[in-house]
Formats: sequence, C-alpha cells, structure tokens
Amino acid sequence: MARYVTTVRTPWTPEAAFAYMADLRHFAQWDPGVTKAEQAVGNGAGPGAEFDVTVRNGGVGMTLRYRTVSFNAPHHVLVVASTPLLTSEDRITVVPESDGGASVTYDADLRLSGPLRLFDPALGVAFGRIGDRAAAGMRAALNAATPVR
Repeated sequence: MARYVTTVRTPWTPEAAFAYMADLRHFAQWDPGVTKAEQAVGNGAGPGAEFDVTVRNGGVGMTLRYRTVSFNAPHHVLVVASTPLLTSEDRITVVPESDGGASVTYDADLRLSGPLRLFDPALGVAFGRIGDRAAAGMRAALNAATPVR
C-alpha cells in the first residue's frame, strides 16, 4: 500500500475550497501527473458523481474511473477508482479556520491487487515523489488570489 497525505492552508472559504477540490475535473489544473479529467456521470461534484481521470503511467496514459462514494459538502468527499491492477481511494477533508479560510487535507491511498502487492514498497517510494509534485500544485492553486474555476 502506498499512502500520501498533505494539508494545505488556503485563504478561500471552506465552501469554495471544497467545491474546487471535490470537482475532480479540476485535477489536471493542479496535479501535474494528471493529463485529463472529465465528468463521466453527473454534473460536477456530488453524490454519485463519476470522473474519468487520465494519469501518466510510465509515459503512457491510464484512465481511472473515480466514483464518489461519500459526499458531505463542504467538509468531506471520498472517491474510489478500482481496476484489476489497483485501487485508489482519495479523501478530501476541509476544515474551517478562524480567519474565514480553510485547511484542506488530501489523503490518497493506492493499493496494488493480487500478486502485484509484492511491489507495494517500491510503489510507496514513487508515490511519495508523485504526491510531492501534486501537493505543490494543490498549494499553488489553493493560494491563488481568487478561487480557480
């Protein structure tokens, strides 16, 4: 299992930060590992929403279908993508701050399936580097002067 957790402080309101992060169509704006993110089911973030997120995988694009399995705006969303090779669970939690801004925690858990689990330690190292780049992009997006749409 590979896990990456980061928390970013933003001047955006909790509602604005949650709306931006929970709508996975924004992934490609802040995560350099994502080449494309499109709505597959629904219209924006919400219960039952699904998104096709294409990530770079060794120079080749791999599309994952993320399904929203838990949604409690503007506090928490859990999206899960599952293939025969792996399962990715991404949790976004937004906590209001006393100055009107928010803290956004992104918690990503990636698990290989079946015999591929033997490679989990190596995946953890690579996932850390990928997560660091995504965290930097998330920090830049959430600290823009106005919420990105």
